[in-house]
Amino acid sequence: MDIQQVKQRFGIIGNSPKLNRALEIALQVAKTDLSVLITGESGTGKEIIPKIIHHNSARKHNEYIAVNCGAIPEGTIDSELFGHEKGAFTGAYEKRKGYFEVADKGTIFLDEVAELPLETQVRLLRVLETGEFMKVGSSKVQKTDVRVIAATNVDLVEAIQKGKFREDLYYRLNTVPIHLPPLRERKEDIPLLFRKFAADFSEKYNMPPIRLTDEARQLLINYYWPGNIRQLKNVTEQISIIEKERLIDAETLKKYLPEYNKTKLPVIYHGSNPGTVDHNTFMSEREILYKLLFDMKRDIDELKKVIYNLKKDAHTHDSKDSAVVLPSGEYDIVLDSYKNDLIPENSRDFEPDGKVILTPKEDDAVTTTLTKPARDKYDNIAEEVEEAKEESLSLNEKEKELIIKALKKHNGKRRPAAKDLGISERTLYRKIKEYKIDL
Repeated sequence: MDIQQVKQRFGIIGNSPKLNRALEIALQVAKTDLSVLITGESGTGKEIIPKIIHHNSARKHNEYIAVNCGAIPEGTIDSELFGHEKGAFTGAYEKRKGYFEVADKGTIFLDEVAELPLETQVRLLRVLETGEFMKVGSSKVQKTDVRVIAATNVDLVEAIQKGKFREDLYYRLNTVPIHLPPLRERKEDIPLLFRKFAADFSEKYNMPPIRLTDEARQLLINYYWPGNIRQLKNVTEQISIIEKERLIDAETLKKYLPEYNKTKLPVIYHGSNPGTVDHNTFMSEREILYKLLFDMKRDIDELKKVIYNLKKDAHTHDSKDSAVVLPSGEYDIVLDSYKNDLIPENSRDFEPDGKVILTPKEDDAVTTTLTKPARDKYDNIAEEVEEAKEESLSLNEKEKELIIKALKKHNGKRRPAAKDLGISERTLYRKIKEYKIDL
């Protein structure tokens, strides 16, 4: 069976290269017994892929069971999957077979697999590795030959870091990954899907199919579609029932597109894992804050050097007025905030009892003559700057302390530690080297 035949049999609409690639992988892996993990946003049609795999495999004549893991209460999920013995718990009035026993020689599709409790994940891992399981309330080991296909719209790598999903189970399920693209990455398929849904609802409700103006069609294509195909189908059905006019313009269509204005904003691409941020491309807020603090520290250091030179040169002279030479760039930094006190308005010279006399030099420097009140003012500034610098230097220790705590928390694993700190792994390596951290 080729891709076109698969589309016709399972009612798949679209010619997107990413969609075709997912179907191609599904057909290739169907001939094997490998575990498959299907990822993609909610509403992308992940439930179709397991059916394609099962019906093109050697198991196609045996049971196919689809289980929504998120819809089964945590207290009964083990019983549903693995069965239970009579009297195993309150309400267990008789022996019951679980899905893994019923689907022997067949296929089980575990939808929303990230919702499984950690205890159930341990049982599932054992089935995947050895084909063995035990019913709830039984000590007898049973064998089963079941192919497991799982699907999720959750970032499992992030769930592992948060301790909500077992890492060993992830790698066991993810033998063959298949990713279904969101609708916004299949723009060429959106008009096709709309026409298909419009025709279906026209037949269902016995009314003429709705059509779109050119402007409305462009609006439909450019919309973000957070609910993907499911949302497009719902919107098409709503318009088909509510609107009397069969030709839909852009203004009418906007009424059925929630938060339409958000589609005008730039969309941040998160890479292959939706919902996550690429720290190699975008700096985290914490990293930006650290950069600002370190820039402030450097500026304070430079300011201190300038004022220290002023203070030192001013005290080396016993005369009433002492001359100090400032480079032109430093003059701007130091004196700009105090020129109302030190420089007379609209003047470059003072009377003999003035505070400051400024005269340009050949090297574009400025000579300042400071009186004792001016020197006292700079003494106070220097003390304030010294205190600010000592306080800012403590930031290094705080950052080092945070890094050590994060590394200890994650047993020295740098990737989750960097994630916890909100910085990139590369930045964490650099900080460890800079602070000579050795755990």
